[in-house]
Amino acid sequence: MWAIVVAGGNGSRFGGPKQFAPVGGRPLVEWSLEAASACADGVVLVVPEDELVAEPRFDRAGADVVVSGGPTRAASVRAGLAAVPDGATIVVVHDAARPLASPALFRAVIAAVLDDGQVGGAIPGVPVTDTLKEVDAGVVVATVPRDRLVAVQTPQAFRAAVLRSAHAAGGEATDDAALVEQQGGSVVVVDGEPANLKVTVERDLALVEAALADASSQEAR
Repeated sequence: MWAIVVAGGNGSRFGGPKQFAPVGGRPLVEWSLEAASACADGVVLVVPEDELVAEPRFDRAGADVVVSGGPTRAASVRAGLAAVPDGATIVVVHDAARPLASPALFRAVIAAVLDDGQVGGAIPGVPVTDTLKEVDAGVVVATVPRDRLVAVQTPQAFRAAVLRSAHAAGGEATDDAALVEQQGGSVVVVDGEPANLKVTVERDLALVEAALADASSQEAR
């Protein structure tokens, strides 16, 4: 089982490469690498192309292979997938911008794929609690029922052959599960972790800092 940690973005909404922002005394990406490496036989880290030639801004010890990403998330995952050994049967894809994903969540999505031979992938999801509205030109046109909706996170686990086939089509999507779905693959949902937030803007770092401090305090008790 191999993992791909995607850290190839430029952080346009954040104001810079958020994957290298300091949080909890370490660059953001190190937290994701640590969780992935605890559950994988090997880890491929995808970074911006200029990061390969620059002075390292973080400890890459958790990565077995480091490759440069592409102009989109899907292109970056494809670059990482190309570096995964052919013998890998399960591949887990995780965003570096989710530093609070626990090793238990990695194990849960992996187990969901291994336990059912008909499943192509498994993703974590949390219930949607807000009321959702469909809007057109600033006007509400419908209220969307939320009882069948979940907010999806990473890590996401897939059978390697299924993920490779989905990416071979060269499509674009906001997550890998969507590409698998487009190819007719079956994707199941496991319980996600409400604390597994995605760092998108700078103020999110304060939330991560608080969560890490709380976890450290719990461990010390």
